[in-house]
Amino acid sequence: MKHTIYFYILLLISATCAAQEKITIPIETSENVTILQTDEDNRLNIVYFGKKLSDTSAYPAVSKQFLRSDPDNSITNNAYTPSGTWNLSEPAIQIKQPNGDHSLELKYISHTIEMVDDNVWLTSIVLRDPVFPVEVKLFYKAYRRENVMEQWSSIRNAGKKPVMLEKFASANLYIAGGKFFLRQYHGGWAEEMVPEETELTSGIKVLDSKLGTRADLFQPPSFVVSIDQPATENNGEVIMASLAWTGNFKIDLEKDSYQNLRLIAGINPYAAEYELKPSETFETPALIYTLSHQGKGTGSRNLHAWATKYRLRDGKGKRLTLLNNWESTYFDFDEPKLKGLFKNASDLGVDMFLLDDGWFGNKYPRNNDVAGLGDWQENKLKLPHGLGYLVKEATAAGIKFGIWVEPEMVNPKSELYEKHRDWVIRHPDRKEYYFRNQLVLDLANPEVSSFVFGIIDSMLTKNPDIAFIKWDCNAVIYNAYSAYLAKNKMPQSMLYVSYVKALYGIMEKIKNKFPSTAMMLCSGGGGRVDYGALKYFTEYWPSDNTDPLERVFIQWENSYFFPAIASCNHVTDWSPAPLKFKIDVAMMGKLGFDIVMNKLSPEDLLFAKKAVEEYRTISDVVWHGDLYRLSDPFKKNIAALMYVSPDKTKSVVFNYLANTRYQTNVSPEPIRLNGLDPEKKYRVKEINVYPGTMPALNGEQLYSGEFLMNIGINPAVNRSRASVVLSVTELSLP
Repeated sequence: MKHTIYFYILLLISATCAAQEKITIPIETSENVTILQTDEDNRLNIVYFGKKLSDTSAYPAVSKQFLRSDPDNSITNNAYTPSGTWNLSEPAIQIKQPNGDHSLELKYISHTIEMVDDNVWLTSIVLRDPVFPVEVKLFYKAYRRENVMEQWSSIRNAGKKPVMLEKFASANLYIAGGKFFLRQYHGGWAEEMVPEETELTSGIKVLDSKLGTRADLFQPPSFVVSIDQPATENNGEVIMASLAWTGNFKIDLEKDSYQNLRLIAGINPYAAEYELKPSETFETPALIYTLSHQGKGTGSRNLHAWATKYRLRDGKGKRLTLLNNWESTYFDFDEPKLKGLFKNASDLGVDMFLLDDGWFGNKYPRNNDVAGLGDWQENKLKLPHGLGYLVKEATAAGIKFGIWVEPEMVNPKSELYEKHRDWVIRHPDRKEYYFRNQLVLDLANPEVSSFVFGIIDSMLTKNPDIAFIKWDCNAVIYNAYSAYLAKNKMPQSMLYVSYVKALYGIMEKIKNKFPSTAMMLCSGGGGRVDYGALKYFTEYWPSDNTDPLERVFIQWENSYFFPAIASCNHVTDWSPAPLKFKIDVAMMGKLGFDIVMNKLSPEDLLFAKKAVEEYRTISDVVWHGDLYRLSDPFKKNIAALMYVSPDKTKSVVFNYLANTRYQTNVSPEPIRLNGLDPEKKYRVKEINVYPGTMPALNGEQLYSGEFLMNIGINPAVNRSRASVVLSVTELSLP
């Protein structure tokens, strides 16, 4: 196979220089270091991942302490393991060359270290194949204060013919240790984030999804690996990771013969071979991870600090409380009914009214979920004066206006489907399969992507005062076939990846054009929660399950990876639990209501109004404070967690009865707090008290931070006091 002379000369010079001595590349955060080093064959290996050394000059000698070289054993600590040559283990990258050859070797060429700012350093490493014109770049973005690493790769075809990417991982880690314990998640609609922790044994454990759109419906791309023993909240060495990708993912965890762990994460290569044209570069999504030496609590606070500053849209800002109409009206509403709900929202004291599904479609009115999806014109019978009229009426009522959309989907019973069947992901020769009576639009088609962007662009341009968009996504991809790819003689296997990249392109344009419009990432519940999409959204919907007791568990597990400010928690009529319990649970994030206000008792209505006022006094601590989990509901009868302001002057503690089987006093022991200043004096007071009841703690007693963290405080949770919220305030503050 012929290659350009320039490519050979550059490769020869670079490889010769690099082979003269081993190159050591330390990548540091404030506590940890990843040490990469070339070997005698100029391959780049991971020689250490763990606590950093104060003497950085010792890093080159680290590899001498690990005897992992065995010529008869293919187990590898390679930094980006290729396939088809010397490696027989699970690869990070696999390529089919133009001649059908699957062999690939990657040699170190060069690296650069860029100081992005005083906290962020980006290390870029160039690897090349000495035979085929393939170049790989590895990127390690270290967020030093947060102890978070963002790792991804790019693959460039430097040849004159297309190559086929058959696997293209984001990250390839190698972790030393004797035992490893994986905490993974599974579930389904209304039962998201069910944890399961097991010890990893020899072989490969795979976490993956093949759903296409709401890819983490059954299994999210977030996981925890404890080293040597299961980590607790405050103890143990633990890796907490999440893949920033809104499509099919695959995470391989392979325990090798040295009892170490190879971890490979990225886009799922299943049915996803990607054709890379000459001079084209493919960039993978990032794996976000942190290594904590003080348990899962520190790990989650690392991720929260990183997310709110660097990834989540408006992570340092505020959020709008809202009243949603869904449980009040479902599809049955008109302008007078909505205006009445505007008044309810205003009386309740929330910031915004959210109009949910059912406002569009004329030939096929959206009166249920079987018709109208895709026809984004206001329904003339329900809304004869259009959205603009509703926005003005909401403004007149003293509230903002938000709206629900699901622009990626289409009902077969719609004008869009009738006119543009070629825009739909469907196989022309096979039976159509529907998920919630829907099919998915083909975003790989640029014309379809323009249409989807146009839906939002037109709506917000005509109605610039719309303050909020709830972006839903309820269908998965069946019959993964693109008429556009077929027409343009492109491989059908490019559909899954092209879909997500096009989706990001749409969201990027919306974010740039309408930066002040808040957006909720929704997907029939928590079927689409990842840091790839949250770059464009201010918040996400953890689950359609709003039963407050079950939400305690769902929100608990989500909180390991995502900060409270991103979590949309609504008070609904889903369960018969007391209104106070519902509101207390919903306060642990971004508060919203989806209840029939007119059915509330006078006492409940009064409490709801006061709770909204109370929430405004604590929301900043919840949104921007440090989270400490105090009592695990999976292990104890009480769920307790607290948010502490960065200066440790204010905190709020949420306590819930998580086990209702016993009617006796279920909190005989105090709850030990965390994150406070041991030298400060604090006033502890019960807040959000239901009318006519007496608080157990009135704030008259003062405690030192040392007392509260070592002895604790008893919130007196029992069956009649199933939820208790405590305010902990420094004595000098009001």
